[in-house]
Amino acid sequence: MRMTDPETSEQTINSGWLTAIAVLMILLGIITIAFPFFATVASTLAFGWVFIVAGIAQIVYAFQSKGAGQIAWKLILGLLYLLSGIFVLANPLEGVLAFTLVLGITIFVQGIIQVSMAFQLRRVSPNWGWMLVSGIGGIILGILIWSNVPASAVWLLGTLIGINLLFDGVWMLTLHSERAVNGNDL
Repeated sequence: MRMTDPETSEQTINSGWLTAIAVLMILLGIITIAFPFFATVASTLAFGWVFIVAGIAQIVYAFQSKGAGQIAWKLILGLLYLLSGIFVLANPLEGVLAFTLVLGITIFVQGIIQVSMAFQLRRVSPNWGWMLVSGIGGIILGILIWSNVPASAVWLLGTLIGINLLFDGVWMLTLHSERAVNGNDL
């Protein structure tokens, strides 16, 4: 009779959650890029909920990936998403303009945090560059959002949100696939 190593079982559970979260982020990004006008118009409510779900997902990710950087930064990022979503839902009459400002700040700060996390992972992960690219992209997208308010907010927001979610999902998936190939916890 062969006994299963508890650590192996835990890695399987963790890897399933990490894959699901990464795929969810990628799918949300693709859908948002495909429908930028609708996504922007519906953003006051719909993306308030997306940020709440993303915040919860990021918090879950923080607890599931104990070795992939400092948990505190991941929790801060998750709380930032969560609080941004709550703010947008609480102020729906402020419209797209309020959401544009909140989104720009959130994506900009997220980019700064991801760049910091990427440099912390550079010695333990050959795929740390994807997180760095995502963070730099977030910083650039945050600045683009601020600089185009309010003229192009209707189409720009949906497109930029989708690109940001897509990059987040890609770096999460690449870190997960590296763990699966190497068989270790980053």
